[in-house]
Amino acid sequence: MLRKQAFSPEKYDKNIVATLPYYEEYFKQIIEIVHTAFHISIAWLDIGCGTGKMADMAIRNLQVENIVCCDNSPQMLKIAKERVCSSKVDFRKVLIQNLQYNSDFDIITAILITHYLEYEEKIASIRNCYNALKKNGLFFTVENFAPNNDVFKRLYLERWKKYQYENGKSEEECQSHILRYNTEYFPVTIMEQIHVLQECGFKNVEIFWCSYMQVGILGIK
Repeated sequence: MLRKQAFSPEKYDKNIVATLPYYEEYFKQIIEIVHTAFHISIAWLDIGCGTGKMADMAIRNLQVENIVCCDNSPQMLKIAKERVCSSKVDFRKVLIQNLQYNSDFDIITAILITHYLEYEEKIASIRNCYNALKKNGLFFTVENFAPNNDVFKRLYLERWKKYQYENGKSEEECQSHILRYNTEYFPVTIMEQIHVLQECGFKNVEIFWCSYMQVGILGIK
């Protein structure tokens, strides 16, 4: 099951940029890669769409035939609908574990979603994404990752805490967020994330972005 998000829907956009370094870069990288890979109108599935940032950028910058935006939060979907006013976008309240598409999409994005899932849920969910993609479709996931050992874990968590403090959060807020590690979300190492995509059927898997404790991985069907 999906765990509690770090922020309320109403405060999400403001708080996320003070919490995650280079947050805007996730979306820019995805847009650039899709723009390079596709020169036709595309069908897109955005899972855990949140406040609609990915859909908004895709509509503004790419040839999009249609986008399906899924989220389990009615409040998030309400904000996303207000942000993205386009007949090309369909909003649906559904969990990633319950997706039932078959070769319908060129692009699937799952940003900051699967690290909330237990391992078996993660496998089932990413396999759903694989099934939903057309042949040669692209699956982008951006998640928090676990360092390879406790030495790096302590170093990276302290660095991440420092970033949050320098971006306006209180000491208490910073510490509270750091304590969510492995209690409210469950990161795995980068190599484990790559292995999960391969286990779900993706033959071509590569890191497309990484910084602090967040990694972007691309799988091609």
